[in-house]
Amino acid sequence: MTVPRETAKPGCRLSAVTLDEASIGRGGADVEHERATAIYDLLEDNAFEPVNDPGEGPYILHIGLAENRLVLDVRREAGDAVVQHHLSLTPFRKVVKDYFLVCESYYQAIRTASPTQIEAIDMGRRGLHNEGSDLLRERLKDKIEVDFDTARRLFTLICALHWRG
Repeated sequence: MTVPRETAKPGCRLSAVTLDEASIGRGGADVEHERATAIYDLLEDNAFEPVNDPGEGPYILHIGLAENRLVLDVRREAGDAVVQHHLSLTPFRKVVKDYFLVCESYYQAIRTASPTQIEAIDMGRRGLHNEGSDLLRERLKDKIEVDFDTARRLFTLICALHWRG
């Protein structure tokens, strides 16, 4: 169940997101820029609440990769551990791969295609992004409550973790 933003408890949000550089590694300048942008967008507007957390946010999210799993380490701003979840990346493979292919087509189309063609490709791109966001919300079900916009921003960040530059 997702808590609508207007009824969420105060403080049920992320105040910081960090990436585990040991597991994710550094990318080129473009990759690092995309990751930073994804984090900035996520922090600007989000609704995030670990299920059954007796405390209150805001929360800090540390993201890493371990054995083909996405590691979401949630802490309070003071650094106290709240919960750590490990999500298999396998369910995301196809949608991330398809999303990258459509994004590549979109960026190529911007240079040469008609506005109608660009719009059609962009609709496909947004559809895949929504599909990835829905998948993430389903994978987080009973673990962390997020609204759709937060799931979209987290999915963008998951994609950014896969960019090779």
